[in-house]
Amino acid sequence: MFNNLLIKKPIQAQPHVDAGEPVEGSIRGEATFKRTLTAKHLVMLGLGAVIGAGIFVITGTAAANHAGPAIMLSFVIAGFACAMAGLCYAEFAAMIPASGSAYSYTYATLGEAVAWFVGWSLVLEYLFAASTVAVGWSGYTLSFLESIGIHIPAALSQAPINFCTHEAASAGTCEFGSFVLTGALFNLPAVLIIAAVATLCYVGITQSATANAIIVSVKVLVILLLLGFGAQYVNAENWLPFVPENQGGDRFGWEGVVRGASIVFFAYIGFDAVSTAAQEVKNPQRDMPIGILGSLLLCTVIYIAVSAVLTGIAPYTSLGTAKPVATALEAYPALSWLKSLVEIGAIAGLTTVILVMLMGQPRIFYSMAQDGLLPRFFGAIHPKFQTPHKGTVLVALIAAVMAALLPIQLLGDVVSMGTLVAFATVCIGVMVLRRTQPGLHRPFRVPAVYLVGTLGVLFCLGLVAIMPLLNWLVLLSWTVIGFIVYFAYGYRRSKLRHPR
Repeated sequence: MFNNLLIKKPIQAQPHVDAGEPVEGSIRGEATFKRTLTAKHLVMLGLGAVIGAGIFVITGTAAANHAGPAIMLSFVIAGFACAMAGLCYAEFAAMIPASGSAYSYTYATLGEAVAWFVGWSLVLEYLFAASTVAVGWSGYTLSFLESIGIHIPAALSQAPINFCTHEAASAGTCEFGSFVLTGALFNLPAVLIIAAVATLCYVGITQSATANAIIVSVKVLVILLLLGFGAQYVNAENWLPFVPENQGGDRFGWEGVVRGASIVFFAYIGFDAVSTAAQEVKNPQRDMPIGILGSLLLCTVIYIAVSAVLTGIAPYTSLGTAKPVATALEAYPALSWLKSLVEIGAIAGLTTVILVMLMGQPRIFYSMAQDGLLPRFFGAIHPKFQTPHKGTVLVALIAAVMAALLPIQLLGDVVSMGTLVAFATVCIGVMVLRRTQPGLHRPFRVPAVYLVGTLGVLFCLGLVAIMPLLNWLVLLSWTVIGFIVYFAYGYRRSKLRHPR
């Protein structure tokens, strides 16, 4: 049975394909994906996913509770880990242009059971990511609506459950780490944005990618304005001490800097989402590495610059809100126009993150269903729109429920954990494949692969190791549920083990 669990999917060199050509491997004449995306689309998809929650939501929380001004170093650490994983992703994506991302790569290198674990971790990553960002989107939208005189009742704009922060615990209102009832019904704006984006994903990949490119252009412009005008109000005293004194555990000090890196890692899941569109790319051998590494490099530079300005114009202790950039600008009446623009940019930016997450998850389900590990329901392609429409609807429903009911702190942390596990596995997989199939055609090769892969594994698993106990319990519970599903369904229906 152990050998059956580690059965690997055969790899063969993928031919170059032309625009509009159906994806490889379609069987029995069913509808399949169509190749319409270019390298530019992929970079924009990466920017759409990466530039959003990290700048507009997660940065403030990590700075206020863990890293202080040294959140800039947290981004450097997280960015380095992502660079190592990104190089490995690029080699796999060019060689195996499949929509399953890390799941497909692991299936070909480490075996079916490990691939299932990674695929199930990606489900955790994408579902919670869409929900997390929807909650942040709600916070900025409510702030913008308030500025133009529109008020939405708290009962319809907050989750009924909240997470007790350090500030609330210090005030004696709750015990840190505990969950408290807010009295609200559910987060209505978060539900509405997921419904709207899911509709766009249902209609088609080209329409989604075009809409994403337009919105990305808007939010990049807003970020450049923030950097240009915000830098004029930077007070260097806000950066002192650069690494605040440790207050116990992972609250500030170098422990907090590393913990901050594990939190802001959430912001880097965009290049992973790029790889899920591989089966819809015109020339995946050339375009996938450009899309993955190009978006990663651009986003890292932008993140460090924004975190420097953000912690320079406001004390880091004030940034632990659902809208930290807007909160920082509120102290400067002369920048009230910029605050409104930032809210619009954040609303646009977070919309594209949700878009890419809701595009990515159904395509991972599609790959798993094509391999027989999930029911055929998830592998259904709409005959007209050529999208995984059934999976898109299901993912949107689950994400909407979580966004409506759960707090952003818990959601964001769990996403980072699932992401790090998947990245570490990809780094291991690329080294294993270099050893087991050295002659395989690789359009893109990782330089110094064993050094890069090892550093990627160590950094990713190191950031996982410092996660709080609650995160480990969530991951363990999710993994147990996943393997129950696998042995109850996938193991007995695997097409690789049972071709008929």
